[in-house]
Amino acid sequence: MVAPRSSRIMKIAVLSARSGWHTDELQRAIRERGHQPFLLPYESLVARLGAHSSAAPKLGAEAPDLFECDAVLARIIPNGSLEQIIYRIDTLHWLEDAGAAVVNPPRAIERTVDKFYTSALLERAGLATPQTIVCERAEDAAIAFREMGDVIVKPLFGSMGLGMVRVSDEETAWRVFRALDAIRAVYYLQRAIPHEGRDVRAFVIGDRVVAAIERRSPGWRTNISRGGEARAISLPAEWSDMALRAARAVGAEYAGVDLLPAQDGTTYVLEVNGIPGWEGLQTATSFDVAGALIDHVVAISETRARDPR
Repeated sequence: MVAPRSSRIMKIAVLSARSGWHTDELQRAIRERGHQPFLLPYESLVARLGAHSSAAPKLGAEAPDLFECDAVLARIIPNGSLEQIIYRIDTLHWLEDAGAAVVNPPRAIERTVDKFYTSALLERAGLATPQTIVCERAEDAAIAFREMGDVIVKPLFGSMGLGMVRVSDEETAWRVFRALDAIRAVYYLQRAIPHEGRDVRAFVIGDRVVAAIERRSPGWRTNISRGGEARAISLPAEWSDMALRAARAVGAEYAGVDLLPAQDGTTYVLEVNGIPGWEGLQTATSFDVAGALIDHVVAISETRARDPR
């Protein structure tokens, strides 16, 4: 069901690495609500500012100037050099500081793209998270492995289960740590939690969980992109509360929150994805995620317009 239209036509920009299913869904939802979508790649951003530029700062190589947009929806930030990534995030901060509704806020993206930062914030919020040790030296990683015995080694940055390795013996640990040392990686080790081959993805928009799925797999990885199967579920109130607290802990307006029900009865918050995909979730639940997300973005923009502070 499409929400009532806003009293004005908004310009809503979608920043992404490329076009695809998610950007098509977002543009469809924007048009259905009577607004004007613009799809722009991050690489096209050109910032103009300073005394010899035009009267006002500008951001964008072509129409629209993002400073003239009511809202900017930040999707997947493409890979690049450290300078390129920082510049792209800086532009989001610049837009937000100028009063634009940027979703997710750049601060939330910075927090959720970094597994260490996310884990620290979840623990500070009082949420159950697996035992985690993060370090830079291979010898410290080896000590952490011996302490925990069975660990998941994850890249600090990454999603969809890519780059994760389960390590439960000394020889595998030595090979994995040696490979990571060669690329000067940070070691992020998380104790493997015994579970029944399932976890839960709760999709949070604003102050509610709009949909949830249970993901199952015969292995320890349950990501749909890695072969896991999904079915729609209704979350217990306690789990919904955990998902909302996790999203608030990182400052996200919308998020995919991964919950792991362990065999010992504890439910852990594994991850908060600040730029989540939802194709598998939408297929399983038939919930119009893009529509709900655009409704939330429009509401934020209207609130900003009424009270620019």
